[in-house]
Amino acid sequence: MIAASTGFFSGLALIVAIGAQNAFVLRQGLRREHVFGIVLFCAVSDALLIGAGILGLGAAIESVPWLLVALRFVGAAYLIWFGIGAVRRAINPGSLEGAGSGRAGIWGALATAAGLTFLNPHVYIDTVILLGSIGNQFQADRWLFWVGASLGSFAWFFGLGYFARLLAPLATNPRFWRILESFIAIVIFTIAGYLLFGL
Repeated sequence: MIAASTGFFSGLALIVAIGAQNAFVLRQGLRREHVFGIVLFCAVSDALLIGAGILGLGAAIESVPWLLVALRFVGAAYLIWFGIGAVRRAINPGSLEGAGSGRAGIWGALATAAGLTFLNPHVYIDTVILLGSIGNQFQADRWLFWVGASLGSFAWFFGLGYFARLLAPLATNPRFWRILESFIAIVIFTIAGYLLFGL
């Protein structure tokens, strides 16, 4: 139980901070677009990455420094592209109803979630290397740590995706979307700047 509870709270501690992936999940939850598919994808991806770290992928990544450098620049480029989209939506916001009329397909939404998940080098540093290292400290109980950390990811993403709809009354106001998309753009560009310049 110590390994599982440590995994649960360690996983939560690393994913609760608002980042590109969380901002996207929040936006999908508010728009009520493909919420189940998106949160399931994000949670399963986290579980797989944590498991890969426990199996030793973290050590392999650390031994190939250029791989994280390449991911840093590819990830920054993708984030800039995604941030520009958020700026455009902030300039011309809709409402919850208006947003629903332009629903993106499930595959497009999953592709965006995949990009925000796997093109972010911090995912490999935090999820694979850090959580993998912590999990391996439990030796025989490392898979209990993995179960706990994975449950933390599932609890967070499902909570974020589905409880976002509590803000639905605000989301009928175009001004709300302007503020939200502006916030998302700031988060995205800040992360991209950090990746490029170490800000």
